[in-house]
Amino acid sequence: MKNVTDSVVYLGYWSSAGSFGFNTDILATNPINLSVVLGVLIFFGKGVLSDLLDNRKQKILNSIRNSEELREGAIEQLENVRARLRKVEMEADQFRVTGYSEIEQEKLNLINSTYKTLEQLENYKNETIQFEQQRAINQVRQLVFQQALQGALGTLNSCLNNEIHLRTISVNIDMFGAMKEITD
Repeated sequence: MKNVTDSVVYLGYWSSAGSFGFNTDILATNPINLSVVLGVLIFFGKGVLSDLLDNRKQKILNSIRNSEELREGAIEQLENVRARLRKVEMEADQFRVTGYSEIEQEKLNLINSTYKTLEQLENYKNETIQFEQQRAINQVRQLVFQQALQGALGTLNSCLNNEIHLRTISVNIDMFGAMKEITD
């Protein structure tokens, strides 16, 4: 490119070239030549420039349309995500409330179960104490009865002779036989 410019400038300095040449002095250039050159450029370059500008305009409009579509899609996705978030938050609140109520119910059930178990243990304790008391009373009765019987036998043996003693034994045996028949 530099060689072409140098050639043009060099041709402008030839004096033998005659009437045709390039005047590189901008201030000395004829305004008519400039207007002709500008007119030619505008006339021929207008279509090309117009096509370039139209293509650029279409690209910009397409980019704007695509951006708007993407924006609308993003807004729609955002609304969907917000709706899902609200739904999940409501479900979480329901789980939280349900969980708390279940925990409270389990707590009450555990308290009731513990109370019933303690009540049963208290009843078992009382029954065991009553049973042990009754057994102790029976043992004491047997001991007292045995001691009274031994005392009575001792008194009878010392007071009775053999004949009375045999009669008493036979009466007692008859009495025990009759008691046995009644209990059977």
